[in-house]
Amino acid sequence: MTKRKTFLTNLLIFLSILGPGIITGSVDNDAGGITTYSVAGATYGYKLLWTLIPSFIVLIVIQEMNARMGVVTGKGLADLIRENFGVRVTFFIFLGLLIADIGNTATEFAGVAGSMEIFGISKYIMVPLAALAVWLLIVKGNYTVAEKVFLIFSVFLLSYVISALLSHPDWKAVGESLIKPTMSFKTDYLSMVIGIVGTTIAPWMQFYMQSSVIEKGIKIDDYKYTIWDVVIGCIATVVVAFFIIVACASTLNVNGIKINEAKDAAMALKPLAGELASGVFAFGLFIASIFSAAILPVATAFYICEAFGFEAGIDKRLDEAPEFYTLFTAIIIIAVAIILIPHAPLITITIWTQVLNGILLPVVLISMMLLVNNKEIMGKYVNSPVKNLIGWTTTIVLISLTAILMVFSFI
Repeated sequence: MTKRKTFLTNLLIFLSILGPGIITGSVDNDAGGITTYSVAGATYGYKLLWTLIPSFIVLIVIQEMNARMGVVTGKGLADLIRENFGVRVTFFIFLGLLIADIGNTATEFAGVAGSMEIFGISKYIMVPLAALAVWLLIVKGNYTVAEKVFLIFSVFLLSYVISALLSHPDWKAVGESLIKPTMSFKTDYLSMVIGIVGTTIAPWMQFYMQSSVIEKGIKIDDYKYTIWDVVIGCIATVVVAFFIIVACASTLNVNGIKINEAKDAAMALKPLAGELASGVFAFGLFIASIFSAAILPVATAFYICEAFGFEAGIDKRLDEAPEFYTLFTAIIIIAVAIILIPHAPLITITIWTQVLNGILLPVVLISMMLLVNNKEIMGKYVNSPVKNLIGWTTTIVLISLTAILMVFSFI
């Protein structure tokens, strides 16, 4: 009886803490991510599935570090970077992140437009409506309401599992691709590897994770439950990415069909895997896009305001955090304007935004690694040697891949 009571108590505490890890992991599979995974599967088949294994390991370690820093310090990552590295360094880091995140947000609304066009709804109707819905949810709602909506969206992202199963993949080839990595030093291949890593472990995620832990008010005594939240979120991220690549590899790649965006994948699936697979893929793209279109501007506005000392947070009223809500609104307006421009180069924006994420990620990771190992900040909760090994290895590999890509592109 006592064991059952303890289990129920732990379960209730876990459910009350559940949210930041799962939401951060799920929103990572946004329109840009889905496009990147779709193009990877269509272009290279199952060959890039191996990248998800190291990405998963690194994702857990990095997200855990973020959550731990937030719980221990009660401060966001942006705040810690400003306090420890100065305003000048902070300005240049966040200028790059702001540019990337405007591109990311535009990509989300492109996903909304593309997914609804498959169902015959014009982007000139759907994109403004989606933007208004996102704005009302954040400005008129609060953290508790927004979190519940985001958790529901997270569940719907599992629709990609259905699309993949309906495409009848070659599971033997899938298994071989996971355990036998294929490596190439061609520019396009390296761009795709960096793009996958950049979208699986996006720079803005690190800031959102830490800020959401703070907004939820999680204390160190309950931190063990947050670790499970992080693990579940990371599993969800990689599972969805895995099935998107599999769906496109088993249909588009084997038939020699090239695509430029996730919408193309959904349309191409119809004659190959059936109308249901196509519709489910498009529905997943819509959910992922509108989900991320809400979170990305919030995360961006939050960490930029935090970095420069302005009030920020969904639980703040408009008059309490005017800079936060102004920046949030401006990002949405700019992103929507880009999407509604006729013949805007959306594919270029999408792919290079993901590559820019991959380039910015090492900068953010170096800052994180220095902060999480600072005993004056973290006390006894500094990194273990294993976490340091994974963190620094990830940073070095990403810097090396980015350098190789730039050299090859220049040549």
